[in-house]
Amino acid sequence: MRVRRGLRRRATGTRRWLRPRWVGAAVGVAVVAAVAFLFAGNGSGPAGPRTLTPEEANRLAIARFRNYQAGGRAVTITVPGTGGGLVVTGSIDYRAKLGYGVVHGTGRDTSSDGLIAWTATTVLVHPMADTPPQAPALPPGTDWYSRPRQASGSALDTALAIALGLGSDRPDNAQLLPQNGAAWTGLDQVRGHPVDVMTGPDATGKPGSAGTVRYWIGPDGTLYRVQAAVASEPQPVVIDFDTQNYVPPPPIPGATPGR
Repeated sequence: MRVRRGLRRRATGTRRWLRPRWVGAAVGVAVVAAVAFLFAGNGSGPAGPRTLTPEEANRLAIARFRNYQAGGRAVTITVPGTGGGLVVTGSIDYRAKLGYGVVHGTGRDTSSDGLIAWTATTVLVHPMADTPPQAPALPPGTDWYSRPRQASGSALDTALAIALGLGSDRPDNAQLLPQNGAAWTGLDQVRGHPVDVMTGPDATGKPGSAGTVRYWIGPDGTLYRVQAAVASEPQPVVIDFDTQNYVPPPPIPGATPGR
């Protein structure tokens, strides 16, 4: 019997299994995917900020238009204050440019509690000794106190103006948003809705306002939260949408819609 020279048989139990290259690659991909899933599950997402992609810029551009298309949205507006904050719970009709709800103090007395209505130029309040959680569908016909909305110096009036400005009858210019400093900052969830968090200019689009407003935007461009800096307070105003069922604001004595 001929024996081939130069070949040696491995000892029993020492056979070496060769691992295909694709196995190592698959393991690496699985580890990366698992890490990404853990970060996404914790709501942190990839690190930002970075420049908006065209798709993200389009979603930010239509966010205010989505509110106008919907006709109106239910809102909760949290207003900071060094002597205690205010929370406005109500609805905004973005076509009539009219807001209506209840206001409650937080960390302060109840002297500011009551009903509230506002337009672009006017704020109306109706004090109540026992303010309900939500505004009545039929508002009182009398005892409304009207005043001009303050353009500066009042965190409440600034918050009301910001909330009212989050509706527009046309989309913003998606190409100008990145040029004006809009950016993507991360991923989050708002009441179960996955969102992208973006910074951008305020509703007026004035130069230098980029980064002062943060938008939580869904995949279809729906706004779920807005956070805006106000000059009169160190803490931002927070506007949450869909916190309760939307009820169109009724006619308010002394409030002219759209003005």
